[in-house]
Amino acid sequence: MKLGRAALALLLLAPCAVRAVEPISLGLALAGVLTGYISYPRLYCLFAECCGQKRSLSREALQKDLDNKLFGQHLAKKVILNAVSGFLSNPKPKKPLTLSLHGWTGTGKNFASKIIAENIYEGGLNSDYVHLFVATLHFPHASNITLYKDQLQMWIRGNVSACARSIFIFDEMDKMHAGLIDAIKPFLDYYDVVDEVSYQKAIFIFLSNAGAERITDVALDFWKSGKQREEIKLRDMEHALAVSVFNNKNSGFWHSSLIDRNLIDYFVPFLPLEYKHLKMCIRVEMQSRGYEVDEDIISKVAEEMTFFPKEERVFSDKGCKTVFTKLDYYLDD
Repeated sequence: MKLGRAALALLLLAPCAVRAVEPISLGLALAGVLTGYISYPRLYCLFAECCGQKRSLSREALQKDLDNKLFGQHLAKKVILNAVSGFLSNPKPKKPLTLSLHGWTGTGKNFASKIIAENIYEGGLNSDYVHLFVATLHFPHASNITLYKDQLQMWIRGNVSACARSIFIFDEMDKMHAGLIDAIKPFLDYYDVVDEVSYQKAIFIFLSNAGAERITDVALDFWKSGKQREEIKLRDMEHALAVSVFNNKNSGFWHSSLIDRNLIDYFVPFLPLEYKHLKMCIRVEMQSRGYEVDEDIISKVAEEMTFFPKEERVFSDKGCKTVFTKLDYYLDD
């Protein structure tokens, strides 16, 4: 399909030449052009998306995106920036990069995976080399878990065979049937090759609400102690988060060999968002829609959100997830 688009592009670039030659000559010419086109990947990539990075990853560009689009997540920003940029700059990684993002709904897990994808491929989540699995959509029935395991292995093997730098995102890991994700364990391990395929340059990202309670407990303890949330370190919760997810019977990682064999490189906590972070989300959304920033509207939308604990009202219970629909109400006035 992409090759066809490329051929069309070449035809459009030379309309005069098309009129100047006979049909059979044109056919031979096109065949020669396409042969050369395929032979020179750089030329092909001018007209179609190619496997690999859209460019050498810019650490500065990734950091800018994280700073401008992801709010209240100093831990996640630091881990993602260092992990992704370090992995992509390594020409011979020992294993695929595996990130497990944890936190309540609306804290930015999906948004972070979107930022990662967009900094590696022009198409972002729509790229042919970025693959999204949603547990409740793609693996709904527990009775079919054996079938799902086979299908998942075939899908990953086929796509990594076609593009070593494939990205796989697994959403709703807390709703995935226990044991299913272990099917991809061989692909995440320290093997140079598995069945003649190397997975060492692939990226696997897992998104889950599991462990959110533990993250909230730590954040609330810091708040009660009068400490800034920015003082929270990864070491304050990463191990406890991994243990919590491993022992959570409602998690797709329950007693998973991926955790038991230390194949998850980073457990990334997404902290619950505060009132000030909601205002940041609303402000950016207004700007992205082309509206002049109105601080009164921003405050009204933020104040409509619900917070917990009930007495202290410190953290938003839905993060930034519903502020955009709330904003529609005020912008229509």
